[in-house]
Amino acid sequence: MRKTWLFVCSLFFIGTIAQAQNNLLSGLEQPILFEGDAQNAFRDPAVVYHDGVFHLYFTWVEIQDDGKIFSYTAQSRSQDLKNWSEPEKITPKGDRLNYSSPGNVIRFGKEWILCLQTYPRPGYTQADIPRYGDDSARIFIMRSKDLKHWSAPELLRVKGDDVPESEMGRMIDPYLIEDKDEPGKYWCFYKQNGVSMSWSNDLQHWTYAGHTESGENVTVLVEDDTYLLVHSPHNGIAMKRSNDLQQWEAFGSLIILGQSEWPWAQGRITAATIVNMKNEPTLGKYLMFFHGSGPKDERWYFDNHSSIGIAWSTDLQNWSWPGKE
Repeated sequence: MRKTWLFVCSLFFIGTIAQAQNNLLSGLEQPILFEGDAQNAFRDPAVVYHDGVFHLYFTWVEIQDDGKIFSYTAQSRSQDLKNWSEPEKITPKGDRLNYSSPGNVIRFGKEWILCLQTYPRPGYTQADIPRYGDDSARIFIMRSKDLKHWSAPELLRVKGDDVPESEMGRMIDPYLIEDKDEPGKYWCFYKQNGVSMSWSNDLQHWTYAGHTESGENVTVLVEDDTYLLVHSPHNGIAMKRSNDLQQWEAFGSLIILGQSEWPWAQGRITAATIVNMKNEPTLGKYLMFFHGSGPKDERWYFDNHSSIGIAWSTDLQNWSWPGKE
């Protein structure tokens, strides 16, 4: 009798988890979480899940009524991936700043650390689209105790203390991860000469460690004791893997999700970040957050008509999304 009761309880528990997973993701009616328009672009998502809340950070590009264009890093929160708080800008306004492209959030001591970039475009207006950030673009971190209130940005001197800021070179799209073999050692990946890598034990003093061929907006995961680098080529999402951060090999096929059926993303799918939620009972999946531009090539919609979307997978190769048959 006791074995029968345990068996019934196990079935009930498994069924409850499956139902919770199904309800959370099946409750999403469309893959778009934040939809861009003629005046706004939502790009470059970064996500951290803490205490039952998804904290989403992203680039918010605004075209003002006078045609001037500014970028900000913004944040929003959700408990169910469907209902999100009103987006809130967390960085100051300035065309020589344009803080944007948050990479990820890590826990460091008693603080949360968010990495991001500047994207200077002085005097940029709608008539200039597209004009990309100039050579003074650098990478930064911000600190928080609660994932809501953030400190002023601090420059990451990832080329070393002896290299002046003026000689660091253009760098964007940072991502932070703790070394899988050396706890307390942190890596910063950033777009420069493909993707460059630097390491630090305190997030203040850095040692440059080289670069490898890659697209932009990298995410780095540790899966089965292997580093998995997710990056964005011209279109779509690609992956590489390495055991030592030195030798990299391509992994899997190019991921373009439902692009052929999504007018809002037919220009480009890019800037994906992947969060491992396989051990979270309400999900049990990898979640991918990305942005899409369309229906024309992203060069025409770089500063508007960009939207943040969501997809999920159990194996990092086969992906589903709301509305997929």
